Amino acid sequence: MSGELLPAGPSLTAVGHHGPVSQDPLDLLALAVAAADLGGRYLLAGQHLARQVDAKSSATDVVTQMDTASEAMIVEQLLAARPMDAILGEEAGERPGTSGVRWIIDPLDGTVNYLYGLPLWAVSVAAEDPSGVVAGAVAVPALGTTYAAARHGGAWCLVAGQRREIAVRQCSNVASALVATGFGYRPQRRAAQGAALAGVIAQVRDVRRCGAAALDLCWLAAGHYDAYFERGLQPWDAAAGTLIAREAGAVVTGAVSAEPDGEFLIGAGPQIHADLRAILLAAGAHLGY
Repeated sequence: MSGELLPAGPSLTAVGHHGPVSQDPLDLLALAVAAADLGGRYLLAGQHLARQVDAKSSATDVVTQMDTASEAMIVEQLLAARPMDAILGEEAGERPGTSGVRWIIDPLDGTVNYLYGLPLWAVSVAAEDPSGVVAGAVAVPALGTTYAAARHGGAWCLVAGQRREIAVRQCSNVASALVATGFGYRPQRRAAQGAALAGVIAQVRDVRRCGAAALDLCWLAAGHYDAYFERGLQPWDAAAGTLIAREAGAVVTGAVSAEPDGEFLIGAGPQIHADLRAILLAAGAHLGY
């Protein structure tokens, strides 16, 4: 898949074993796409397993096993090509490296969707250097789509073997914006998020919730949403998706900071970002709870 998505580049399997590893964004992106595709194909092949068990706890256990196995496969592929790189994975945590590149991995974003047999889940793989995220890929296997971006290189998606450039939708008025969001797992947080959303929904066209942050950011990038916001995301949730959205023309920030953090992320087209952020702040969508 990576060969179809990206220009031809140096061999990925040889670097790291026979000489200096490449820091080129396209090389890193090719590896990110390949690794996300590997984890995604494994998860897609096993999604039926969680649907075949009766007890909810057993189904959750199956998903956890699939999640962990997906990450292990992704890490193995990355380190086979680049053994000196650092790793930050949702399941296994931090592994130090010496190359100056760190991979940020969400092996299954949208776990509940996966558990229920819904197609809205993704595998997210990003590479960062000391200046930030330089390459990112988000594979959505059940939809047959992969989103990808390299820093300063634009954003792309691959569907049915066809590559196309993606860009944010041109929306000039918050009142006509389709806005996506997400909710936390704890009931108290969801209740507070719902209350904050009540102060937002009347001021926009409508609201959507798909249940996978990486996919939300990619759909913002592809023009399926006009904006997306969420509180409480982890680095693996948003690393690849944020780069893809930005390379597609979106403005992605925190509540009051230039960079999103664990407290808050808002992404939107440049024409409505400031106005939507003001609405969200007034509604308390960024507040801790």
